[in-house]
Amino acid sequence: MQSTKKLLSIVDLKKYFPVSGSPRLGHKKKFIRANNGITLDIYRGETLGLVGESGCGKSTFGRTLLQLYEQSAGSTLYYGKTLAEIAPVYVEKALQNAPKILKSCQKKLPYTNGLELAHAKADLENLFRLLGGFGALEDCRVGASLLLQKHRTAVAIAKAESASNSASAATVSHSEKLTTLHTLLQEQETRLQELKKQCANVAHFTECEACLDGGIDLCRLTSSEMRRLRGDLQIVFQDPYSSLDPRMTVGQIIEEGVATHRLFPKGSPQMREYLLDVMQKCGLQAHMLHRYPHQFSGGQRQRVSIARALAVKPQFVVCDECVSALDVSIQAQIINLLLELKEKEGLTYLFISHDLSVVRFLCDRVGVMYLGNLVEIGSTKDVYKDPRHPYTVTLLSLIPSTDPNVQKRDRIIPKGNPPSPIDPPIGCPFHTRCYMAQEVCRHRMPPLMEVSLGHSVACHFPAPKQ
Repeated sequence: MQSTKKLLSIVDLKKYFPVSGSPRLGHKKKFIRANNGITLDIYRGETLGLVGESGCGKSTFGRTLLQLYEQSAGSTLYYGKTLAEIAPVYVEKALQNAPKILKSCQKKLPYTNGLELAHAKADLENLFRLLGGFGALEDCRVGASLLLQKHRTAVAIAKAESASNSASAATVSHSEKLTTLHTLLQEQETRLQELKKQCANVAHFTECEACLDGGIDLCRLTSSEMRRLRGDLQIVFQDPYSSLDPRMTVGQIIEEGVATHRLFPKGSPQMREYLLDVMQKCGLQAHMLHRYPHQFSGGQRQRVSIARALAVKPQFVVCDECVSALDVSIQAQIINLLLELKEKEGLTYLFISHDLSVVRFLCDRVGVMYLGNLVEIGSTKDVYKDPRHPYTVTLLSLIPSTDPNVQKRDRIIPKGNPPSPIDPPIGCPFHTRCYMAQEVCRHRMPPLMEVSLGHSVACHFPAPKQ
């Protein structure tokens, strides 16, 4: 049964790459719209597949999700840790300057459009995630001040508990300090609840309170704050030949991340024992510890890449085409390894691939991307048995098969080439190649709408398969 507990919540994620053209010379600035407003949730313990043509933005999405590429717009909320554990600077600043931010955004909203309007709306949404119902008040200073005090107390508790866990034994004074902080937190929570009861009848208070969200917005973290989360969020790169340092041994490659995140002291007996254990889980033998990447086959190198990612005990792993360069027998080994590690370690995967047969076997849910847009998402069973978007139908019709009944089925070949992501077509991005496009598709972008439970499609005519 699929978990309903979110690990990541992506809202309107955009990644634009600037291209040639200087505004100073009178040129209009242009962008490659690699990801153009992607919204989805990733749940704990699931494997979410992402498929689509080359150049549609799959790999860019995976890297932007981990903030390896700077996010252009939108929010990426992570629930693997609490705000108190990370203590982001943006929370302090937002709660301290809440009245100013509210007034500034409210002034901009009626008189702006385009990018300025998008930024003003994003600032309000980010603030309401922290303020909740207090954002509906004319004067939110008291509520923001109480929330700031509570946040600081929670941060102090998290630091004290972390210090006590790392120490061999907590002192009496340390225990007393923790007790005092917990008591203070309860008092602050009580005051907050009393204030919320007093404000409950204010217009839009309930709607704003529903916006309250404890997720960590990854795109608003500083580089040092994001570095602390790198252990939780890992990636297995597509090319095992270029992603491993040829001057380092396998032991050094895996040890580097473990030492950086201070799981074990570098060069210690505990570190060596841990490295050998990780290698064994990933199908690498102990004698390979001192070998260099060029001494391994492609499948073994990919195992080293997986071992490097899993050694820091992540919660979420992006697998970017991690089996595409391997032969079929090695692919099977790597896929079985990923499934085994998922069961043992409770991992969550984003599995990016061109191979629809692999995705069908490995993934719990599947998302289909086209020209930087998410056009369909649902459970693997629903998407493969009942595809609703014409692009998904096209992709599935092209899967090679040895079944004679499937071979007789007509293949749908899309017309022409994909449009340029620099100048995408108006309306539905797929209408220039779609076999069922109509006039409305050329003028209006279809929203991602739910057509059945857990199955969403961005199409004006999401007709079921006959």
